[in-house]
Amino acid sequence: MSHHGPQPVERQLPTEEARDLLALAREMAQREIEPKAAEEEDDGRFPRDAFALLSRSGLLALPYAEEFGGGDQPYEVYLQVLEELAAARLTVGLGVSVHTLSCHALAGFGTKEQQAKYLPAMLGGGLLGAYCLSEPAAGSDAASLRTRATRSGDTWTIDGSKAWITHGGVADFYTVLARTGGEGPRGISAFLVPGDADGLTAARPERKMGMKGSPTAGVNFDGVRVGDDRRIGEEGQGFAIALSALDSGRLGIAACAIGVAQAALDEALAYTGGRRQFGRPIADFQGLRFMLADMATQIEAGRALYLTAARLRDAGLAFSKQAAMAKLFCTDAAMRVTTDAVQLLGGYGYTVDFPTERYMREAKVLQIVEGTNQIQRMVVARHLAGPESR
Repeated sequence: MSHHGPQPVERQLPTEEARDLLALAREMAQREIEPKAAEEEDDGRFPRDAFALLSRSGLLALPYAEEFGGGDQPYEVYLQVLEELAAARLTVGLGVSVHTLSCHALAGFGTKEQQAKYLPAMLGGGLLGAYCLSEPAAGSDAASLRTRATRSGDTWTIDGSKAWITHGGVADFYTVLARTGGEGPRGISAFLVPGDADGLTAARPERKMGMKGSPTAGVNFDGVRVGDDRRIGEEGQGFAIALSALDSGRLGIAACAIGVAQAALDEALAYTGGRRQFGRPIADFQGLRFMLADMATQIEAGRALYLTAARLRDAGLAFSKQAAMAKLFCTDAAMRVTTDAVQLLGGYGYTVDFPTERYMREAKVLQIVEGTNQIQRMVVARHLAGPESR
């Protein structure tokens, strides 16, 4: 089994500070995260220590304002850091993306008082967040969610159940979308709920194909009470806030997908360069060389696509279509690249002695989370051809 680290990627970065951040992320990923990834994933161990280290190093909240403990970095930089972390271990890369998603509502739509009160601990205080939108009967159709928040004076009482929550049961805070009005998207509001709130419990984590170290669990709200100072944005604005967060979150998933794909390519290159058959390295055989070339091309194309969307976001321009395209293309590419990596390693690729089988299992979930790729195609088509006829 090879023990090489991910090959350094040629990156175009806007500042010297950004280059230093990428170097720090790569060093930490190779030294602290990757060596323990296989064993901890097999054991289903959640790497809380890795998130604490990232928080202390200033890498857990890169795209948010420095005055509240963030890194004040553009998405162009944050996503490339995320890619490096995901290449070392997807549980960590995806976890940082989910944490960033969980902070989005308060950072983007909270009042100055709310931001000053809650954001410093969320961004730089070692806390970890979770994002509660999906429900057992409201997945792709998130606007039909049933969890309800009822107001009495300055207090809201939340009742209902959320499903498929990354960090469910281990998060320190939850950004929760709940129904405060009538049916449809305009009856939904957003709340910031502490992880230790009375009445908040998590179900047993799902038993998954991959990412076994990242707990994914149902979260139940049984009379959970929060003050009105924990309502984010206006009443009825929650679904718009959620959609805004998901546009950015999809870029996080795209970057994670490219990280996993790059790790799979690195492993395939190391193996095919060292494995000899018929008197020469198997990387000399044209059929395999063409597979490697196709894998590398898909990775470069995906990276360029997510960075284009990120630069639009950083410039304050519309990027929803490009975010959906990036999530769609990058995650499909990760599935193809990791599958080819297993093939290139032959029988060894199918064993747990090499990480390629884990990369392949992990790539699959990226085609599903934060909007399935079928939903992404619907989003792109609506931008191109307008809404569907009813």
